[in-house]
Amino acid sequence: MIVPAHAPNVLDARLTQRYSEATIPTEPGPVKLVVYRERVRGKPDPQREHVAMVIGDLDLDGEVLVRIHSECITSEVFGSQKCDCRQQLDAAVSAMHRVGQGVVLYLRQEGRGIGLGNKIRAYALQERGADTIQANHALGFDTDLRRYDIAACMLKDLGVSRVQLMTNNPDKIAGLEDQGIQVMRRVPCEVDAHAHAQGYLRTKREQLGHLLESFDPK
Repeated sequence: MIVPAHAPNVLDARLTQRYSEATIPTEPGPVKLVVYRERVRGKPDPQREHVAMVIGDLDLDGEVLVRIHSECITSEVFGSQKCDCRQQLDAAVSAMHRVGQGVVLYLRQEGRGIGLGNKIRAYALQERGADTIQANHALGFDTDLRRYDIAACMLKDLGVSRVQLMTNNPDKIAGLEDQGIQVMRRVPCEVDAHAHAQGYLRTKREQLGHLLESFDPK
C-alpha cells in the first residue's frame, strides 16, 4: 500500500534533545535505547522523556521499518487485557529483529495523552458502559491528545527520512507526513487480542477509522 504524501510543515528540531543512549540485551536480541527529552521553554525537561528502540544497523539510504508506540503501562507492566498494546509492541520488535533493522518510537503518551490517572478514571466509566471515546469526553478530554511531531524529530535525529510504518492508525501516517517524513508503505500491525479487548478494537475500527481488516469481533 503506497501512502500519498501530505504537504509537510516546517519541522522544529528544537522540540527534542538526544540525552542518553546505551545498548541492552533482550530476549529477541540486542536493542539500542536512545532517550530524548522534550524541550520546554527552550530547556530539556526530565519529566518528558521518550525512547527510540533501535534494532540493527539502519539503512539510512533506504526505507526503515518504524513503529510509533504510545506507552501503555496497564498492559505492558500490569498485564491488562483491555487493549492490544502489549501484543502490538512485541509484534513490532519481533518483526524488526526478523528483517534485521527497525525503530520503535516509544512515546510517553499514556491513555491517548490523558495520563495514567485519568486513564484509570476512564476505565471506571467503561465499567459502567461507556466506550473509550465516551469515557474520555465525559472526563473533559478530546478523543485523542497524542502528537507525532516528537516522533518525527526523533527520526530526523536518527537520520531516518523514509519509512515503512507499522501501524493500523491513519493519524500516525498523516502525523509523520505532515512533518516531512516519507511514509513509503503501511505495514499492518494486527494481532490476536484477548476477548476483553473486543469492544476497544471495535471502537477503534468503527469510530476512529483504524485499519483493522482482519478484526472479527467475537
